[in-house]
Amino acid sequence: MDSDEENQPWIPLSQRPEWSDVTPVPQNDGPNPVVPIAYKDHFTETMDYFRAIFQAHERSPRALGLTSEAILLNPGNYTVWQFRRLVLEALSVDLHGELDFTETIAKGNSKNYQLWVKKSFLAISSSVSNISADTYRHHRRWVAEKLGTIATSKELEFTKKILSFDAKHYHAWSHRQWVLQALGGWEDELNYCDDLIEEDVFNNSAWNQRYFVITRSPLLGGMNAMRESEVKYTVNAIIARPENESSWRYLRGLYRDDNQSWVNAPAVSSICLKVLSTKTNHVFALSTLLDLISHGFHPSQELRDIVNALSTPESDSDLARTVCTVLEHEDPIRADYWKWRKSKLPQAS
Repeated sequence: MDSDEENQPWIPLSQRPEWSDVTPVPQNDGPNPVVPIAYKDHFTETMDYFRAIFQAHERSPRALGLTSEAILLNPGNYTVWQFRRLVLEALSVDLHGELDFTETIAKGNSKNYQLWVKKSFLAISSSVSNISADTYRHHRRWVAEKLGTIATSKELEFTKKILSFDAKHYHAWSHRQWVLQALGGWEDELNYCDDLIEEDVFNNSAWNQRYFVITRSPLLGGMNAMRESEVKYTVNAIIARPENESSWRYLRGLYRDDNQSWVNAPAVSSICLKVLSTKTNHVFALSTLLDLISHGFHPSQELRDIVNALSTPESDSDLARTVCTVLEHEDPIRADYWKWRKSKLPQAS
């Protein structure tokens, strides 16, 4: 629906010749509704006619047009969305236009569940409750699946547009990952992550997407091929903003399920030393050091001296326990956690 159509005055369906053969079906709220909703006349009439075509299983251009009107009035009505898919399929409609329609809806509310999220519940209205729960599907994904790889670039651009306004839009990220895996388009995804992280190094969603790309892309060779370059990339990000938890978490993720390589990686202990040498008690550098020690790392004397210099009078002679004690003071929100970590450490012999 274009802007000209949206700006035209609404004509009641009862006054439209093409709907003269349809008897509207009112909503059944029972004999004594506790809190009746004061719907606007426009909404009531639209939904009354929708119930009529729904119950008649009508698959026609006018039915499709009516679902558009109903969705624009209430984009959250999952029954209307599902019925729309049935009509689209029956009419073999060009689904490129459907992508445009969903984008129009997304402009009003990009987090509308009916665009993205599979529903696990049934329609509430007794007059439209005969659709099974497993038929409620991601509408945008359904359309893209039907179109196949010709929709790849448009879907990536669509999610990119949404993420430009809301960089942590969970549904957009989830859809984008589905597109990459189902339809392709991996070629520029790592560059896209670069751009987002350069724009905001604290964007944990972009870091998450970067990890998704290096571990899932069929073009990059997996973690073994990417680890060295990714470690360099991440270390540079940490040096620039050592208080950014995302980059530290990403660094740890590069050694997931490979603790031996994690412990033996010079770049990891070096970045801990470099950050702690600034005389700032960076929590993430300390917690990374604790993780290294817990997996068998033997710190250099220089690292020991730096940690001991941060210690308080009650610190323990054991370095791991000292780190925990320092973290109790420097990270008070999680003080109980660090106390627990210390309690799980083996006692020094």
